[in-house]
Amino acid sequence: MHDIVTSILLGIVEGLTEFLPVSSTGHLLVTERLLGLPDNQWEAFTIVIQFGAILSVVAVYWRKFWGVLVGLPTSREARTFAINVIVAFLPAAVFGALLIKYINGYLLQPTFAMPVIATTWIAGGVLILILERIAPKPRHLDGDHLPLSKALQIGFCQSLAILPGVSRSGATILGGELLGVERKAAAAFTFYLAVPTMFGATVFELYKKWDLMSAAGGTDIAVGFVVSFLVAYVVVKTFIAFVGRYGLKPFGWYRIASGLALIAYLLTR
Repeated sequence: MHDIVTSILLGIVEGLTEFLPVSSTGHLLVTERLLGLPDNQWEAFTIVIQFGAILSVVAVYWRKFWGVLVGLPTSREARTFAINVIVAFLPAAVFGALLIKYINGYLLQPTFAMPVIATTWIAGGVLILILERIAPKPRHLDGDHLPLSKALQIGFCQSLAILPGVSRSGATILGGELLGVERKAAAAFTFYLAVPTMFGATVFELYKKWDLMSAAGGTDIAVGFVVSFLVAYVVVKTFIAFVGRYGLKPFGWYRIASGLALIAYLLTR
């Protein structure tokens, strides 16, 4: 029963934070630390339940993805959309492959992980508050029809999320805003881009850590997967409207408060 409750909790954390600009990796690592979970048992679990979050995007935007898929042979618009997503995906794929060994070997080690996450949470929150104020007037209003150059630039912004505690969605949405992409359009493109990015990263991590799968219970994974999917589905359905109305500032303040709370926790240990 304890493992099932833990699976539900981690599924909720993954589903809530994967697409919000707050860093799902950071929240999962902090949650695991607070719960005192052994790495070997839950590391593979947290990788697998990301598939639930990926599937939620596909479920919400299935008409868009299906239309692009069937339209590839005949529709120039479908091919342009697919090329934009692929091109935007490439920077994170390249930088991730080059740097993942260093990040896992140093920044995610127990000694450094929590201070790094606290620092990037606070720094990211401050940047959100500052950069949202100076973002230029948007020139690109449709996330489905961005220029290829903008898609590539957003892809480079996404590669910043390789660092623990830097949010992938935060980097792409805020980067898009600074590049003249309307906030809701940048959020929509972020969701499209999440599918190949998260799928590729999850498959890569599973390949490297397949030996840990034996420590993860099948029932626990199933529960975490379903919970992650359901919670992420609600987030994806509501996030664009929320961001369009309130912007990213609430998440900036949240990141600062969370980072300070984590530092206070670390100082008392």
